[in-house]
Amino acid sequence: MRKVLWIAGALAGLLVVAFLLLRTPDTDPAAMRAKYGGPPSQFVTLANGLTVHVRDEGPRDAPVLMLLHGSNSDLHTWQPWVERLAGDYRIVRFDQRGHGLTGGYEGATFARADFADDVEAVADALGIDRFVLGGNSMGGAIAMQYAIDHPGRLDGLVLVDAAGAPIEKEGSGNIGFTLLRTPGVGRVVSQVMPRAVFDRSLRQSITNQDIVTPQMVDRYYELAHYPGNRDATVARFSQPDRTFTDQAVAGVNVPTLVMWGEADPLIPVSASDWFAQTLPDARRAIYPGIGHLPMEEAADRSAGDVRAFMRGLRTGPQPSQPRQPLIRPLDAGPE
Repeated sequence: MRKVLWIAGALAGLLVVAFLLLRTPDTDPAAMRAKYGGPPSQFVTLANGLTVHVRDEGPRDAPVLMLLHGSNSDLHTWQPWVERLAGDYRIVRFDQRGHGLTGGYEGATFARADFADDVEAVADALGIDRFVLGGNSMGGAIAMQYAIDHPGRLDGLVLVDAAGAPIEKEGSGNIGFTLLRTPGVGRVVSQVMPRAVFDRSLRQSITNQDIVTPQMVDRYYELAHYPGNRDATVARFSQPDRTFTDQAVAGVNVPTLVMWGEADPLIPVSASDWFAQTLPDARRAIYPGIGHLPMEEAADRSAGDVRAFMRGLRTGPQPSQPRQPLIRPLDAGPE
């Protein structure tokens, strides 16, 4: 017993030394805004007092597609879709609380419902009445939560490798998430994680390695160090995983496109089966050989599928009536 206590004490001491010697400082907010927050970025203060980094592009009178990034990501992950879709649709994306140039703030909480409330607040701040809501990974779970809480405001839902399905995850995930979830070391790790870990984490999450450029790794690394983001990350990862229930998801009568990289190493493609079978009005697009970020790894194919989905929607207020389930694969041919 004494030996165990000694080893535990020695490990704790090493963690403290590592924290003091290896901690990387926060990035400079002004420099980060200059680098990642230029036009068409804007900073919008919501009714709840949170100031968010927003990009709002495309025709003002076009159907609206609002997009939510995943954990430890930022609004730039949607750039490939913006380049392909903003000529015909109004596309709104923003850095969620504790991410990107929005950053963390004192007293912030990070439950899924808090993120969903931010979606409502952003729509209100921009004067958007109805919209299609899409999200990737954590952002997909937030989009699903918003649809459960506010279905009457949505014309459609797009789930891209979304978290939240009650499906057992396979594989080891990526090293960054694994370290942050490790009890007792997550906070220390968040303060000392080097750029190389971000590079490796990205490469472990995807299959199309061509998209992992030095600029992409720099963005993830630098924005993870934006003031408040590391504390927010620790707060998020310290919360238990919550999955959706069949009953909650089956009650969302919103047309939904479920998109998935078939080779996703973080959230298995079997999760797409659960969403598509549980949602009353769902269709799927599966991408062979693609990992966790189809919007970046298979930009042409995924944007084309979103365009086809959007064209099939009726926008504006709709009468409340049951819809027949629709589950069909979309074309996932070569890009």
